[in-house]
Amino acid sequence: MNIYSTKGRCVEVESLSREEAIDRAKINMLEAETIDSLSKLFKVLGDPTRIKILWALNVHDLCVLDICEVLGMTKSAVSHQLGTLKEAKLVKARREGKEVYYSLDDEHVKEIFETGIVHVSHRCKADF
Repeated sequence: MNIYSTKGRCVEVESLSREEAIDRAKINMLEAETIDSLSKLFKVLGDPTRIKILWALNVHDLCVLDICEVLGMTKSAVSHQLGTLKEAKLVKARREGKEVYYSLDDEHVKEIFETGIVHVSHRCKADF
C-alpha cells in the first residue's frame, strides 16, 4: 500500500503489479451501453452554446425568448439547442399558458456542472 495526500487527506492506494492492474481494469470496465450513453452525454455537453443555455437555466427557469435575450441568439437557434438538450434529458419543459419554460431536468445536471467547474478551476487554461 502506498499513501498519498490529497487535499489534506491521506488516501491509501493499493500497490498492484502491472498484470493485476490490467486485470482489475478489465474486470471493472464499464458496460458498452453505459460507455455509449456517457459518450453521447459528453458530446452534448461539448458545445459552448448548450453549456451557456444550461448555465442560464441553472440560475432560473426561462422561456425560449428569455434564453434568446440572454445569449443574443435567434429563436430558431435556441429552439434547436433546447431540442438536443431535451433529447439528452438535460432539460425539461413545462407549459404556463402560451409560454413554455425550460429548466434543468434534475439535480444531476447541476452536479455535473459543479464538478466540471471545480475541475477546470484547478487547471490552467494553457493545460487544455
